[in-house]
Amino acid sequence: MSATTTAGSPTSRRSLLVLLGFLAACFAVAALGGLATAGQVDGWYADADKPWFNPPNAVFGPTWSVLYALIAVSGWLAYRAGAPLTPWWVQLALNLAWTPVFFGLELLWPGLVVILALDAAVVWTILTFRKHSRAAAWLLAPYLAWILYATCLNTGIAVLN
Repeated sequence: MSATTTAGSPTSRRSLLVLLGFLAACFAVAALGGLATAGQVDGWYADADKPWFNPPNAVFGPTWSVLYALIAVSGWLAYRAGAPLTPWWVQLALNLAWTPVFFGLELLWPGLVVILALDAAVVWTILTFRKHSRAAAWLLAPYLAWILYATCLNTGIAVLN
């Protein structure tokens, strides 16, 4: 084994730092999203009409925590495999944009436009990553499933309100 691939080597330390960077980016988006929803979940959103399949509010935090970790690890694996990261950053930016549009500004139909773009960006990311790292692509499957569900929720809430 070469010196650049052993545990504690400059290469492994750099890889760990890159992983921490991906985690920091994802959880920064989570924190900013939390700021946008603060007061809104118990405000207008609590009073909004929602479709029958809307989950309890307690489901969202744990679900997003797991998804952000998967998104980060996916980006890190793709980075290590040499995949282009543009689609990953685009989906993360759209993820960041949706929460303040939907919750903070209460713009349900524009929120739907943003989340539809997010859906497309995640598909683009998966298709890009699978050429370089199947694991990186598959780690995004739960995220895609969840945001497609969120798209249905966004649509239902927009229609009902």
